[in-house]
Amino acid sequence: MVRTNFNDAQQAMGFLAPQLLRINTTIEMMEYPEFNYASLLPVNTDGGMWSYGSVFYSGDIAGSAEFLAHKGFDMPLADIATSQHMQSNHFAGIGYEYNRGELERAAELGRNLTTEKADAARSVAESFIYGIAMRGHAEKGMTGLVNSPIVPTANVAADGTGGLTTFASKNPDQISRDINALLNAPYNSTRETKRANRLMLPTTRLQYLSTTRIGSDGSDTVLKFIRENNSYTLETGQPLDIRGSRELETAGVGGTARMMAFAADRSVVQFHLPGPHEFLEAWRAHAMLWQVPGIMNIGGVEWRRPKGAAYRDGI
Repeated sequence: MVRTNFNDAQQAMGFLAPQLLRINTTIEMMEYPEFNYASLLPVNTDGGMWSYGSVFYSGDIAGSAEFLAHKGFDMPLADIATSQHMQSNHFAGIGYEYNRGELERAAELGRNLTTEKADAARSVAESFIYGIAMRGHAEKGMTGLVNSPIVPTANVAADGTGGLTTFASKNPDQISRDINALLNAPYNSTRETKRANRLMLPTTRLQYLSTTRIGSDGSDTVLKFIRENNSYTLETGQPLDIRGSRELETAGVGGTARMMAFAADRSVVQFHLPGPHEFLEAWRAHAMLWQVPGIMNIGGVEWRRPKGAAYRDGI
């Protein structure tokens, strides 16, 4: 058997490069549905891996019409007020490595290197991005989709059994009222310009609604009733997008369960991810170790119109 001489850096990379090509191709084909931030809020990938951030402008109109005399000179004038905002990106990374023993054994046996390390690195990266999208990152001063301090927040009515606020303590009519009040809040607070089309509930609350029977024959569930009788569907004729998220279980004030509703479009909220996680070329860290860096550039959640959303706690 002719053994590969891994003392020669060029020969070592000649063996490692095609192995990594196979590994990266395999990893790119894998999915990570448990870190489903892209299905929960709009993702903006504008920019690139090395961009510092982006600047955007928001504006509003000012002025009002007035009655005038035919020869009047005091013409009311309209104007616009604009504000500049800066959204910063943050560079991060997670990679993997192979030691010389792993390369030697694979070469001797004529086997491919396993994808386990690359898979682990990608999974860690997706988990990291998901956490920022949902909860933000305290060290970087970022908040996420479920815990923004600028989204209007309130408690649901405390009129359940024993004065409680939880779904389990309330009847279907009270639960429906709480949910519809949440759905109506963005529409009313934005002067009827943004309508919440997505309802997010803690996973356990969604499960409760889906298994609690109502009706004289018990053929319906509370969840089915809400799907068919919510204010968004009744006013638009469109189905309400209802999602469950484990992140809402303790997102409320004092660690309480929280539900939220928002208009799921980029004019209200978006998650900036200009540099999704990618692996760079391998490099020889020293005689016994080869590393494959993995990098990403994350901007975080940006609320452009926070009144297009609402939180309700205590469910």
